[in-house]
Amino acid sequence: MPEVPLDNISAYSDQAMNMIMDYGPKLLLATLVLIVGLWIINRVVNLLARGMKAREMEAELSGFLGSMCNILLKALLLISVAGMVGIETTSFIAILGAAGLAIGLALQGTLANFAGGVLVLMFKPYKIGDFIEAQGVSGTVSSIQIFNTIIKTGDNKVIIVPNGSISNGIITNFSKETTRRVDFVFGIGYDDDIAQAKEVLNRLVKDESRILSDPAPLIVVSELADSSVNFTVRTWVNATDYWGVFFSLTERVKLTFDEEGLSIPYPQSDVHVHHPQS
Repeated sequence: MPEVPLDNISAYSDQAMNMIMDYGPKLLLATLVLIVGLWIINRVVNLLARGMKAREMEAELSGFLGSMCNILLKALLLISVAGMVGIETTSFIAILGAAGLAIGLALQGTLANFAGGVLVLMFKPYKIGDFIEAQGVSGTVSSIQIFNTIIKTGDNKVIIVPNGSISNGIITNFSKETTRRVDFVFGIGYDDDIAQAKEVLNRLVKDESRILSDPAPLIVVSELADSSVNFTVRTWVNATDYWGVFFSLTERVKLTFDEEGLSIPYPQSDVHVHHPQS
C-alpha cells in the first residue's frame, strides 16, 4: 500500500480540528436549543389541549388544532436550528411560502369550509340534536364535521351543508331555547257569536296541559277578513311539545266549533250570469 505523507495527515488533522472548532459550538448549541424547544412545544401543546378541554370544545376540533399547532411549532423550531448550524434557510422558506400560496389558491373553497367549521365548533351556534334552518334547508343536526354539517330532515333525508356557507349565512336554531310560542289563527263567520267563540278557545287552551301558564296565553280578535272574523291565539309550550300542541289544538278547535254551532268560513265566490237582451 502506498504510504500517506505525514504532511497530508497533518493537514487533514488541522482541517478536522478547524471544522470541530467552527461547527462544534454551533452543533452543541443547536442540539441544546432543539431539546429545550421540543420540551417547550410539548408543554405549550398540552396547555392548549387543557384549555380547549376546559372550554368544552368539540373533541374533533381540539385534536385537529392541537396537531396543527404541534406541527407548525416544530417546523419553525427545525428551521431555526438549521439556521444556527449555518444551513441557508431563506430559499427554503421562500419555496414553502410559494407552495403554501399555490395550495391556498387551489383549495380556497375547502379552506373556507375549514374556517367555517372552526367557527361553528368554537362558537357553537348549534349542536348535535338541534333542529335548525340554514341555507334553505331545515332538519336535525346529526353530525358537525370540520368541513361539513350533516342535517337529517323530517322525512329522513340526509343533507350535507358546507360549513363555509352555513357560517356566513343566517341560522335559525329552533332548539336553542327551552320554550317556544305556538301561534294559531282561527276564523268564525260574521253571524257567529264572538264572545262564545272566545270562551270556547279559552276553555280549550286551559284544558291543554302542555300549554304553559307563564307567559299567559293570548286570545284576541285580530282581523275582520273578507269572509271571517279571525282570532289570533298565542300560547307558550316547552320546545319539545311544539308540534304536538299545534296539531292537537287545531283538531280540537275544529271538533268543538262543530259541536258549539260555530262555523269556520271558507272562501266563496258569487257568480252572476247576465243574459243579453234579445
